[in-house]
Parts: sequence; C-alpha cells; structure tokens
Amino acid sequence: MRTADIGVSLQHPRRSLGNRHRSQAEKFYKLGEKDNTNLSWAEQSARQAVLHDFTHPDNWRILLKIKVRLQDNEGIRSVLDEVFLILGRDPELLSQITNVNLLNSASNLLEAALSVDPLDPDDWWNLTMQEGGVEEFCERIRRLDFTDPRANILFSRRMERLLEDGFEEEYLDLTKKLLAQRPSNYEAWDRMGKLHERRNEFDLAWFCYDQAQAHSTSLKSRDEFRARMESQIDGRGKVPWKSPDITDRVEFLTRMQSLAENKHQETNPSNDESTDETELTELQIAEELLTKDRISEAFFIARRLAAEGDSKAMALTERIQEMMRNG
Repeated sequence: MRTADIGVSLQHPRRSLGNRHRSQAEKFYKLGEKDNTNLSWAEQSARQAVLHDFTHPDNWRILLKIKVRLQDNEGIRSVLDEVFLILGRDPELLSQITNVNLLNSASNLLEAALSVDPLDPDDWWNLTMQEGGVEEFCERIRRLDFTDPRANILFSRRMERLLEDGFEEEYLDLTKKLLAQRPSNYEAWDRMGKLHERRNEFDLAWFCYDQAQAHSTSLKSRDEFRARMESQIDGRGKVPWKSPDITDRVEFLTRMQSLAENKHQETNPSNDESTDETELTELQIAEELLTKDRISEAFFIARRLAAEGDSKAMALTERIQEMMRNG
C-alpha cells in the first residue's frame, strides 16, 4: 500500500480492531479507580478504538468517560466536537455545547446526539423510516458539511441504504453533494457509475468512473467500463459508444464545481479586496482557493482546465489529488 493511502484506509471502520482497543480501554479505566496513572493508558486505548472504528458509539462513550474522570473540560469539548463533525457539523448539535458545564452534561449531550443521529447505519435507517422518512432526511442533509473524510464515509453508507430501498433519484442527488465536498471518495464515484451504467446512462457512468479512477491508485473503473462497452458491439450495425467529448466533460466538471462552492463564502476569490487590479485567471483562482482550504472547488476548476488541455492545470490537479490522499 502506498504511504499516501494509509491515512485514507484508517478512515474506514475496522470493527475488530476497534473492539480490541475499547476492551483494553475499559480494563485500564477500571484499574484507574485504584491508580489514576492507568487512565493515561485507558485514554490511549480509547483513542485507538475511535481511530479504527469511529462508527461504534461505545468507542466514543469510553473515551468521553475517561475525559470526564480526568476532569479534562477541553478534552470533553474536543470529543463532542469530533462526534458532531462526523455527523456533518449539524449547527443545531454544535449550539448545544456553548456555555454548558461539560463535566456534568457531557454524557447526556453525547447520548442525545446519538439518539437522534445514530452512527450505526442500520439503526439510523430504522429511525429515519420511523421519524419523517426519507424526505425529511434529504432536506436536512443539504445543510450539512461532509468535508471531513469520516463524515463523508458515514453518509456514503447512509446513501447506500437509500439505494438499497429503491430511492435511486434521491441517492444520486445527495451523493453528488457528498462528492462535490470531497471528490476523493472514489468508492462513491464507482458506485454511482455502476448505477448510471445499469440505467443505460452511459455518459454519466463514464464521468463517474473517470473520477473514481483518477482518485484511486488501484481502480480501473473507466478502462473496464470502456472494455465492456466495446464488447457489446456485435458487428451487426450497432453504433459503438464513444466516450464524452471535451465539451461534455467540461460541462460535467463545471456542474460539480458549482455544487462544491461554499455558499457561506464568496465563490470567486478574485472579487476579494485587493490592491492588485489585474483580474485573476481561473488557474490563479484555483490556487487561491487552495490557500483558503477550499480544496474541492480548486480541484474541479483545475480538472476542468486540464480537460481542456492546460498542462499547468494538470500539474495542479495532480498536486491536489496528492493532498486529498494525504488527508
């Protein structure tokens, strides 16, 4: 495995390792009742549990219990912030931890968050179907932030539940939002490509497979799709499929760029106050977006320019992809 892929792999839940580290944390936590020095070992194990499986609520519970025992108010806030970050930074959740005595209320805040937004995808789906259904979820998800890779993975799993229950249009609409905020999620690109291919939407399938292959060091989605399409030509007058032309690719990337734009910020940094009266080129805009940590927008601009043959944009695209792989 490439070094650049290690950080990405750690974002994927690995339950067995998480369970093992949580068990160690619980053991040291109990030993801490007699000797507080064991709490540092408990905290280390709990952090490892969360690292390997952020979707198991018990991993967060034990980490929070340790922070409370240590009376680490800032640590408690950090744990809660991280949970809310994974849940998409819902503003309603974040507002609960302002001017609150966290030592006394940390556990209640965590349980309240998990009760309305379970980390387990099956529990989440059962709750979603009971309370307001898919329509309410689709409306809420449009307000959330999925730039954190764990949030992106968590909500990707939730999107899979939509797809499994036949909500194809909702799945496609919401998954585009996920990918606009974190285009390096190649698994979601690949899955969406398969859906478009099944629906005979071949150009859209190619766009998705192209993105998947661009962001993965091992996937050959685009090449395999092309081979499948070529194998369908039977020599009896069937018109061979051709990959989308440059204009279509540019249009697709422009739409993704539009989705990626943060509506709470100016979408064009060239409008910022500056003593430089020279209008920025699109490549310079992409570079400036990078300095503002608006990586997704920068990526789609750079890739669109690269599709048009700009060699400097291609180099920038590769640099951004490397940044995404390194998290």
